[in-house]
Amino acid sequence: MTTVGRGPSSEVPDTARHRALSAVSRVRMLDLVRRADEGMTAAEVADATGLHPSTVRAHLDQLVESGLLTRQRRGDGSPGRPAWRYQAATQPDTGEAQSPAARPYRDLAAALIGHLARDADDPHAAGVRAGRDWGRALAAPLTAARAGDAARPTPVDGLVRVLDGLGFTPQVVDRPAPGSAVVHLRSCPFLDLALANPDVVCGVHHGVIGGALGALGASGADTELEPFAVPGACVVRLRSGGERPDR
Repeated sequence: MTTVGRGPSSEVPDTARHRALSAVSRVRMLDLVRRADEGMTAAEVADATGLHPSTVRAHLDQLVESGLLTRQRRGDGSPGRPAWRYQAATQPDTGEAQSPAARPYRDLAAALIGHLARDADDPHAAGVRAGRDWGRALAAPLTAARAGDAARPTPVDGLVRVLDGLGFTPQVVDRPAPGSAVVHLRSCPFLDLALANPDVVCGVHHGVIGGALGALGASGADTELEPFAVPGACVVRLRSGGERPDR
């Protein structure tokens, strides 16, 4: 299996955020600003990235329009109009009730992901391994039906059910051959964690896909995960094991 690109989509279906994060440069700028306690000016981001200031300003303004960044002018006593200073936006309150344990479990996930990112020899591979175990466990209830039972989903349909249960809002947009599919993931519940440690989190997502397919009887499937491959969605491409080219 191969993974192309970095970073997942947003927590809720939000086309504006997908568009804002569809460029690697903007993802990098967002990460830089989020790591700066006092925010950053466009000039500071330009210095850090080596990009032209006008290009940086356009990217930062798109991140503001998508709701991922905010900006305000802060004077330092120098003559002239102060520059815009960009800061990470706080996540909006969805109004949905969460269990008291929700935040501690998310903090635990962040701690474990941070540990893998710091200490694993290959953080991405470690994420993939963890994701495979999780994917197999998530798909296990779908395999309880006997082989050939009408209630038993195909590997593609079972994977869609697993991804939907996790909150990825999957949509099958093409089935080019039996056992093959192109699936758009229109949302993701792990945006903040992925932006902090994209190699690990995207590895986990890829591992979930492979683990679920294996449990569902398609262990030989070749898969690609392409974050932000199209406006409004990350893309998963599945090809059945029987269709893999000779190597």
